[in-house]
Amino acid sequence: MRYEHDTLPLKTLLSPLARASEALARLDERLSHSRVGKGVIERFHFIDACASQWLDGELVEMEDLILHEAARDIRSPSHALTIARDVLQTRRRIALHEPGWALSPNGLLSLRQAWPAPSPGDGGIIADSETTAMSDAAVDRRDQDGEGRKSRLNDGLDLPGIDLDAIDAVLARSDDVLARVKQPQRLAKPETDPLIRDPDWDEDERLNEWWMVLRAINKLPPVLQSILALDAWNELAVLQRTPWLGRLLAASLLRREGLTTRAHLLAFNAGLKTIRVERRRNRNFETRLLASLEGLMAGIELGFKEHDRLLLARQMLERRLIGRRASSNLPRLIELVLAWPLVSASMIAAELDITPRAALRLVEELNLREMTGRGRFRAWGII
Repeated sequence: MRYEHDTLPLKTLLSPLARASEALARLDERLSHSRVGKGVIERFHFIDACASQWLDGELVEMEDLILHEAARDIRSPSHALTIARDVLQTRRRIALHEPGWALSPNGLLSLRQAWPAPSPGDGGIIADSETTAMSDAAVDRRDQDGEGRKSRLNDGLDLPGIDLDAIDAVLARSDDVLARVKQPQRLAKPETDPLIRDPDWDEDERLNEWWMVLRAINKLPPVLQSILALDAWNELAVLQRTPWLGRLLAASLLRREGLTTRAHLLAFNAGLKTIRVERRRNRNFETRLLASLEGLMAGIELGFKEHDRLLLARQMLERRLIGRRASSNLPRLIELVLAWPLVSASMIAAELDITPRAALRLVEELNLREMTGRGRFRAWGII
């Protein structure tokens, strides 16, 4: 299967591309210098994970996802909830690494959690000749060390009770292990269970085709690269079990370019959620690109609204600090509540180094909203 992208409707795309690039840069700059930027970014992870499941036809509530991550589920977790947790953890991993990690061979290999992914050059796998050369270099290094040790022994240096041959064997095994793990090696491809995976679904071949598309669009503007990469991922159906990974990679591509997002990973799924599926999956190439652009703009607008909402909430909470003593724990609790979507009494107690009962009294003073509706495990927030 080949993805055709030679005829781009640039006249239609240029204006929305310019607006999206400008808005995305402004959002990233605002979050990087805002007092509530950390809280907005953390909420983006949960919002985007739930929206990713919505795009795949599943419904996951954000409160359920937060409780599931804290191992405080109200009910038995569903399959969709566990997948949403995987999306959440993957977003965090991408955001914590350097901008280009997710699209590197090692990064994509780690995200796939399978055999090594092919890279744009040689498949991201060390050739046998390279592995042999590394092993030969290790052997030569050991031989040189052995010759040096023999020369020292011949000079009269002797260590009674120490078996130098055993030490040489241990060093030889250590050098071999280090030589093998310096770069990704070819792993055995797991057997395909026809009940779980389609045996005719060649993920490596599809991923190779997707890499070719990325190389072909490498000189285009970052936002256009992102929507083309996402469209190519959907059309090629690269990964059979994790189709949601392509949307995270498209958002990560914006960070790799370094011109639009550095402080955060765009909540692309949350923006695409506002676009009708008939437009996102339309047969017309131009319609799909415009729909992706509108979804990207919707994600940016969500970021601005979430930032303004948290900033307003901070101002309202800080009014309760008037007349408080300087040693009060309320300011630290406000920072904690703004940084995380939900906080529990044990989390507050651990963070502020107070007792759980004192944490409950602080929550009552701030008049936070109880989000779980439970008696045994309660959590509060401003979401």
